[in-house]
Amino acid sequence: MERRQLRRGLGEGNGRRFGGRNSHHGNEAPRRRTPPPEKTHAEEFYYLKQMNAKTPVVVVLTDGEQRKGWIEWYDQDCIKVHSNTEPNVLIFKQHIKYIYKDPEANLDA
Repeated sequence: MERRQLRRGLGEGNGRRFGGRNSHHGNEAPRRRTPPPEKTHAEEFYYLKQMNAKTPVVVVLTDGEQRKGWIEWYDQDCIKVHSNTEPNVLIFKQHIKYIYKDPEANLDA
């Protein structure tokens, strides 16, 4: 008999239901998650990391053209790709399909 009382006593008094979730009885409002931040700064972190390391990248444009070099500068709307073999170009971000590290550049080093 004491054993049943002991088990019942563990869940009582702490406002929790079976399974560990808070109960929302009475005047308590349910807790809501905070919305995710508008900006994560992941893009800025990526560009700064590649700029500081002068990582050779390939920028693939939406029309299929590829530009090789390293990211020298960026802002909200565009990036500047510097290259030793091709002219330096300013590329609008809206025309970039994706960017990846140049696997051929590591073989030359």
